[in-house]
Amino acid sequence: MALNFAKAEFVRAATKPADFLRDGLPQFVFAGRSNVGKSSVINRLVNRKNLAYVGNTPGKTTQINYFRIDNKAYLVDLPGYGYAKVSQAERDRWGKLMESYFQDEGEIITLGVLIVDIRHKPTADDITMHSWFRESGCPEIVVANKLDKLKKSQVQPALDLISQTLELTGRDILVPFSAEKGDGKDTVLGLLNDACRQN
Repeated sequence: MALNFAKAEFVRAATKPADFLRDGLPQFVFAGRSNVGKSSVINRLVNRKNLAYVGNTPGKTTQINYFRIDNKAYLVDLPGYGYAKVSQAERDRWGKLMESYFQDEGEIITLGVLIVDIRHKPTADDITMHSWFRESGCPEIVVANKLDKLKKSQVQPALDLISQTLELTGRDILVPFSAEKGDGKDTVLGLLNDACRQN
């Protein structure tokens, strides 16, 4: 039975490891740079305009936010990374929180979703996050957002650059996506449902 992603509700924000949810439900973990449109991708997947916060100032998600999907799984929104206007102390705090989450003994991640900007080569922070997903042993989808900003002829070269930079193999999944127009939405929802069934 497919998950009803329209049935989504905010559950809690974790600011320390004691707040992490470990109730055995699958967790789909979304990560991405502060200005990559992560909240917009999440909102597109659940058909809501404002489930995940979309702000004019990137870097507003400063904790790990849990959204329960259909009472059967969690969509986990990690703090956006790599935004320069945040203090070093705040960045360090986020970093420690993320490390604790990835190293949690409960092996709580079912599937990682790394969101990158299709128009740009993945950054050093993107590569680090990709490595964290790999090292955690969980499957990962790379979602290349902002597809609507490219001409058709630019798409394949852009995807090739992302694949090379992240050293993706034939087993890895790279999905061109547009939070604006909905391209790639059904593909990502299908992959999330598959991961839930296999969990």
